[in-house]
Amino acid sequence: MQITGYRTATTVQQWGRPVGDANGVFPDGAVPVPIVMVDTDEGITGVGLGPHVEIDAVFAAIEGEDPRGVTALYDRMLRRTFKAGHAGAVFGTIGALDTALWDIKAQAAGEPLWRLLGGRDRRVPAYASGLDIGLTDDELVAVYQLYAQHGLRAAKIKGGLDIERDRRRLTLVRDVLTEAGHGSRPGLMLDVNEAWTRKQAVRHVCELERTLDLTWIEEPVRRWDAEGLATVGRGVRASVATGENLTGLEQFRPLLAAGAVDIVQTAVVWGVSHFLRVSALAHAHDLPVSPIGTTPVALLHAAPSVPNHLASELQDLHPPLGISLDLHVEDGAFILGDAPGLGITLDEHAINEYARQPDARAAEGPHIRPEHAGRRLLAVADGFRPEAGRKLGPSQR
Repeated sequence: MQITGYRTATTVQQWGRPVGDANGVFPDGAVPVPIVMVDTDEGITGVGLGPHVEIDAVFAAIEGEDPRGVTALYDRMLRRTFKAGHAGAVFGTIGALDTALWDIKAQAAGEPLWRLLGGRDRRVPAYASGLDIGLTDDELVAVYQLYAQHGLRAAKIKGGLDIERDRRRLTLVRDVLTEAGHGSRPGLMLDVNEAWTRKQAVRHVCELERTLDLTWIEEPVRRWDAEGLATVGRGVRASVATGENLTGLEQFRPLLAAGAVDIVQTAVVWGVSHFLRVSALAHAHDLPVSPIGTTPVALLHAAPSVPNHLASELQDLHPPLGISLDLHVEDGAFILGDAPGLGITLDEHAINEYARQPDARAAEGPHIRPEHAGRRLLAVADGFRPEAGRKLGPSQR
């Protein structure tokens, strides 16, 4: 089997309400979702959700290769971008291609990826995360009541701009989960998206902990501030969670060496291989891992294969436009299906219709249940036509 080309597209996550965090809000709730598709000469196509940045340069590292050698191909992509740097959105492109290769490998084996990776249990524990900083109190309650109906026993709210508002909103969510019968002490997390200084973080969390039991405080200070994260960890009762914006093991090592993180996070957009490697590193330090992402399907498949998975983020209960997934949410967990690969099906007509809209936005960020494993994939989107894709000629095969 050989990799013969790639295609890209962009669809949208339609929340139907404002979504965002301390750094900004999408008022219309329409968040772009980029897609990368990798084709093979045996007719199997893999799908990854993630950026297209510098994709020609990155794809050159895997073109013509056997996609089943995905671990080695991941390192080839890292080496190809080494001198210019693989951080940021370029790392996301590597992750999207990596995810598509894992999808191909599992499809070729005729197994869902969670089973191919060695997972035993298709049930992946979840927590609710509504990207909710732009909601009123009444809207917040309504959103988390819906999560509670799906059995979610833990929730993470966005905050960091107003400590009294954070306290009130955390209390409201706690009461929603308690009233739903999920215990008197549901899990509560606060994500401030790096909005605080060290002193602010300790002072604000300690103030919240006077009346609330926080499971973790997420990204209290800047992602690279190992000393600052360790300072926060020593000053509060809650665990410190961070890592979703770190790209590569080299960025995690200083934090782990400093004892700066209690919950190790990775973003789904960085790919399956990155998650597996970070999980192994975290396990060596006796730390749990927790995937982050709007549509975390790839890391949900990887989670059952690692011994230190804690819980995965559940954001929107509905998949992006034109995407369906072989999974569902039940009793506070994602339940993975048996479709080979990642179980992603794309509706090319729906995605093409979105791509033709004049206000369709370019995207660099990521985020599902199909009725069958086969698929007809998007042919035209983002101005990228099949005839313009990277193809191998007969002399190159």
